[in-house]
This record gives sequence, C-alpha cells and structure tokens, in this order.
Amino acid sequence: MKKLLLVCIAFLLGNTIFSFAATVDTLQIPSIAMNKTYKAAVVLPNSYAKGKSVYPVLYLLHGAYGHYKDWLSSTPDKNTVKNLADQYNIIIVMPEGETFSFYLNSPVNKGSQFETYITEEVIQKIDRTYRTVNDKKGRVIAGLSMGGHGALYLSAKHPELFCAAGSMSGAVDMGSMLNPESKDRTTKLMEPVFGVEGASQEVYASHAVLNMVEKMKINKLGLIMDCGVDDFLIEPNRELHRRLVYSKVPHDYTERPGAHTWEYWENALPYQVLFFSKILKSNGVLVIN
Repeated sequence: MKKLLLVCIAFLLGNTIFSFAATVDTLQIPSIAMNKTYKAAVVLPNSYAKGKSVYPVLYLLHGAYGHYKDWLSSTPDKNTVKNLADQYNIIIVMPEGETFSFYLNSPVNKGSQFETYITEEVIQKIDRTYRTVNDKKGRVIAGLSMGGHGALYLSAKHPELFCAAGSMSGAVDMGSMLNPESKDRTTKLMEPVFGVEGASQEVYASHAVLNMVEKMKINKLGLIMDCGVDDFLIEPNRELHRRLVYSKVPHDYTERPGAHTWEYWENALPYQVLFFSKILKSNGVLVIN
C-alpha cells in the first residue's frame, strides 16, 4: 500500500511539474523583404495559458554558425530559457538570423535583409499572434556573439522598438575581425552580407556597434554587456565599454571567467534577464502572479 501511495504521489508531482513548465511554439514567420519564410522558437511562460494578461517580450538572438533553436538545444541545461520565462513571466522569442547575417541589411544581397526582418516583420508577427505589450516599454533584445552585435545594433538604430538591450560576448567590431591571419576566412564567412569581394574597412566600421556610441547616448536605453576574460572578443568589448564610459553612457558591464562557450552564455543569460526585469518592472509591464 505504501509503495502504491508513493507511486501516486510521484505521478502527481510529475504532472504538477510538467503542467507548470513553459511551453515552446515553433512559428513560421514570412519575410516579404527576403521572399522567404523562416522559423522562430517562442517560449511562453506557464502563466500565459491561465489568464488574459499581456506579456513583455525578450528577443534572444543566436550567434554565427547558428540557427533559431540554438538557445534551446545548445545550453548544457536545456531548460535554461524555459525556466527564465517562467521565473520572470516573459515571452522569449528566438528568431532566425542565418549563419552570418550580423542582423544587418546587406548592401549587396537582397536575400540577407535581417534588420528589416527582425524590426518590421518578426516583431509585428509576434505582436499579432500573442498577448504582448505592444510597445517599446515591454520589449527588450539580447544575444550572444553575432547576436550580441545584432541586439546592440538593432536597438541603437531602432530605439522606438526597445527599452533595453544586452550583449553576451558580442562581436561589436566587425573590422577588428579582419586581421591579416584570418582576413580571407572572415571575408568568406561574411560573404552573405558584404559579397564575394568583401567590403572596405570604412563599410565594416560603419556597421560596427563600436562606432554607435553617440546613438546609444541619445537613445538612453538600458544597456548590459558582458564577456569572458578568455574570449577572443574581449578586447573589442573592453574598448566599447571604455567608449561608453568616456561618453558618459550609463550601462552595465561585466567580465567573468570563461570563453566563447555555451557554458559561459548559460551562466550569463540569467544576469541579463534579471537586469531587464528591473527595467520592465519600472515600466509597469511585468506580469505578477
């Protein structure tokens, strides 16, 4: 009888844990700009199904070589993103950014217009499909590596869409990637954005987050950045931090032990979501259970 009782309790607990877990939708989001349709993963907190409240949204961008499922499949703990959605009652959207879009509108390739895709097509589709806070006060954006560049770049150019942005191990200076040892390889990787011949240093610089400090100062968005001390991108991140400090742009900057790895990003993401939650709370848009 005791064994049966224990089995029943375990079954009920299992169902309870399962019923309180965030859910993941896979959404097809067409792009008129690129004449393609891409997928996005959308994590809905457990509380979403229980009421009629509107929810703030975190747009979470993947890095180079990656795709929209990375944040769900590559972290050591596969529940990292879902747990954060539940903990803070936010919708987390992970859109497609292809392997080397840098979330820019390519000047040479009409098939790589990811600035337009994210800011004019993905956000609108999410707001039409889910109960979201359809306003910048309830919308934040973050990403890792190429996605860190994307989050800072898109928020700097479109401050009307976001109230805060975050970068983890961000590729904040594309030009610095073109060192003599890796120039040919990097040019090849960035071919979808800048073409077979690549681009001039001036073109790379014009798209680099490192050179957007004045925009960030004017926009006055909440900004958070971090990078591992063993990351190959640490120096550009330190330089961006220095420029922000010099220009008196408020931001949160952290260096932690770690490299360009999923172990590092899994550890970094909760700090960024905590940072965002404070801003969303001050904007009055966090859902309180």
